[in-house]
Amino acid sequence: MTTKRSSTALAIALSLSFFAAGCKKKIAAPPAPSKPAPVETAKPKTTVARPIIRFFTAEPTAIERGQASSLKWEIAGADSASINQGIGSIGTGANIAGNRSVFPSSTTTYTLTARNAGGESSESVTVNVTAPPSKTVTTPAPAKASFGEELARLLKDVYFDFDKSELREDSRSQLTQNADHLKSLFRDYPSGTATLEGHADERGSAEYNLGLGDRRAIAAKEFLTQLGVSADRLRTLSYGKERPQCTDNNEGCWQKNRRVHFTGQ
Repeated sequence: MTTKRSSTALAIALSLSFFAAGCKKKIAAPPAPSKPAPVETAKPKTTVARPIIRFFTAEPTAIERGQASSLKWEIAGADSASINQGIGSIGTGANIAGNRSVFPSSTTTYTLTARNAGGESSESVTVNVTAPPSKTVTTPAPAKASFGEELARLLKDVYFDFDKSELREDSRSQLTQNADHLKSLFRDYPSGTATLEGHADERGSAEYNLGLGDRRAIAAKEFLTQLGVSADRLRTLSYGKERPQCTDNNEGCWQKNRRVHFTGQ
């Protein structure tokens, strides 16, 4: 009985000893929580500003066809720039400046376009073209005809019958027209004088025909002065038969030579 109690007590003591020893054993700390992986933040993109066209002008903006206009420009922040209407590239680089003469044949709009990574900018100018005024071709006035040329153009001969110095009716009519022309010519040509040449046909002596030609010239002059033509600007001269207008030997030809002819100077 005593032995059983001793065994039991020993077992209990051992159990308590093991229990106490177990209570003194260090308990391991729980593992630390793992850190989350760092999240990468996207870097902000760098914004490139579009090019700045400081100015784009045309001088002058209005021209006549055939004249020139000057395009001028200045650009900042561009990689390249160009102008339409066949001009093309005007440079590359951050700063572009220059000028160009253009000769448009009609009204034209020029557009400048500047480009870079941020985009493009554009400006336009218009050159208005007008047709040049039509040239007036001035034809110089013809030289004024001389008094003699005008007299020869306007005055007609007067004719006489054979061996006569009296004025015929047709001669009076012609002399009346001649008088009007002479008055006008004397006004336009203050220094002009008219000569009345008396002529005869070939029949008769030279001396006789000189006298006959003189009488015919005087008869014509007197008639003209009666019509108001200034006698001071009329003179008479006889050639007789020395200057025939026609040389045929017939009445038709002789009639042409019996005349008073007018010349002027």
